Amino acid sequence: MRASRCCLLLALLALLPPPAAAAPPTAPPATQAAVPAWSTALEPRLRAIEAALGEGAGIGVYVLHMERDESYGYRAGEPWYLASGVKVPVAIAVLREVERGTLALDTPVVLRADDFVDGAGATNRHRPGEALALSWLLEQMIVHSDNTATDVLIRTVGLAAVNRVAAELVDARLRITTLADVRRLAYGQFHPGAARLDAQDLLALKRVPAGPARVRKLAALLGVPPEQLRQPDLAAAFEAYYATGANSATLVDYGRMLATLADGKALGAEATGWLLERMLRVETGHRRLRAGLPPGIAFAHKTGTQYRRTCDLGIAMQPADPPARPDPARVVVAACVRGTGTAAGVHALQRIAAAITAAGVFVDTPP
Repeated sequence: MRASRCCLLLALLALLPPPAAAAPPTAPPATQAAVPAWSTALEPRLRAIEAALGEGAGIGVYVLHMERDESYGYRAGEPWYLASGVKVPVAIAVLREVERGTLALDTPVVLRADDFVDGAGATNRHRPGEALALSWLLEQMIVHSDNTATDVLIRTVGLAAVNRVAAELVDARLRITTLADVRRLAYGQFHPGAARLDAQDLLALKRVPAGPARVRKLAALLGVPPEQLRQPDLAAAFEAYYATGANSATLVDYGRMLATLADGKALGAEATGWLLERMLRVETGHRRLRAGLPPGIAFAHKTGTQYRRTCDLGIAMQPADPPARPDPARVVVAACVRGTGTAAGVHALQRIAAAITAAGVFVDTPP
């Protein structure tokens, strides 16, 4: 498995332009891409997937075949909450500092008590005061979607640096926050006092099941009677938070960033290969888009999950060992589901990838 992945990375790096041929940091506008023949077969399939989710739910899909310069979007021009999809711009911001020499992959970063956030990954097994290597934190953030590692990395390079990358590569309107502030902003829809919640408060809230019990716990932590809370339940609070536009962008813009990364224009060749290799090993999305892609396709991606929001965003690539074709194809697929629970969102993402496959995106002559 390791040898196969190594060959794939060598093929990816071969696709990158030589360092001397520097290009602008953004991908070509989507308006330059041809209208693909496969979109005719894809759109009705996507409409059926969305209809099956029921009232109030929706999907967004952006597909870009990089070698053929073909793209198609289904609600892809609308803003979508990216959840942990924002961790790719965070990684790019960190790796740019490594390229500048201000940081190194083996730079130790000391954990602080206010860094801790709920979520997956191994960082929360460590204690304040422990030093963790920058490369380990990056791997936890991308492969395991570790929120605490993410906030440590944001603190290390500065939130302003992360948002400069977001403005350059995604959209100037994208406003990325720390993962702890995602919670504070969402709970802040209940009461402004949520801005004062510390790391231990946020961890305590996560230990209470989502629903009325968590709302009561929030009121107790804030020291206010439940009747003073401004939202009736978690669903209303999170919808109000999503409406602020924080951590949201169109799938067209996010897809352009992925294409820019795949083309080696967001980072140098070595850092690009390093990041893509971690995105190939993401552990949080085996049943999402990856499950509906054709056999033998490698998928470098990042998943995102939040209350009634589910995303999967990545670059599908023909494998290099053995090569399925002389010119490996790269297809950007960015998809999100809103208005459903996580299980329904995951299943919808798998169906979206299967629809993209059935429409013929990955073959030279679509059916």
